[in-house]
Amino acid sequence: MPRTVDHAQRRAQLADAVVAVAARAGLHAVTIRAVAAEAGVSLRFVQYYFPTKAELLVGALNHLETLSHHRWNRRLADLPDPPPARALIEAFCAEALPTDTASRAFHLVGTSYAVLAMTDPDLAQHPFVAGIDRLEHQLARALSRAQRNGEISGDLDVTAEAIRLVMLAHGLGTSVLIGQHDPDTALAVLTDQLDRLFDATTGPNSLSPG
Repeated sequence: MPRTVDHAQRRAQLADAVVAVAARAGLHAVTIRAVAAEAGVSLRFVQYYFPTKAELLVGALNHLETLSHHRWNRRLADLPDPPPARALIEAFCAEALPTDTASRAFHLVGTSYAVLAMTDPDLAQHPFVAGIDRLEHQLARALSRAQRNGEISGDLDVTAEAIRLVMLAHGLGTSVLIGQHDPDTALAVLTDQLDRLFDATTGPNSLSPG
């Protein structure tokens, strides 16, 4: 019998090669030839799955988002389903900061994508902001649940608060990435923001980089 080809695994292999090249030399260094060399495959192999550089970059971005969500979910694995709203948001904040190799690569490449999307028509056509929108909606739903449970003020605009949390996490992530602040300082700022949202009597926070 012919061997079954795992196309998803091959796409993931190439996406990992994109991340490796970008994390080492910057997103501008990502070419089909460089990715082929990194992955140890032929140019034709890469072009079969990603005919253009733009498609290669988009594929890698989607792969990074999936991996980030997997890590986020692992932080919540021992909690009830659905997890407490604050715990879910704390897990997002901890995952959003570049505190290890995986999260650092995600933030570095993600920031590079954002810059490229401003000037690259092909990347701009891809719904780059869709991933950020999904995060904001997920956090807004968690905040709405907290509001119904009386954990946060009923007067808060949960959509605006979700946007604020995502933007704060992204900005702090960049500051950690460039060495302006260390992860502990960034986590403290995020914890302070959550303390402003949630009743401090609901229990100690669990925000931590690991």
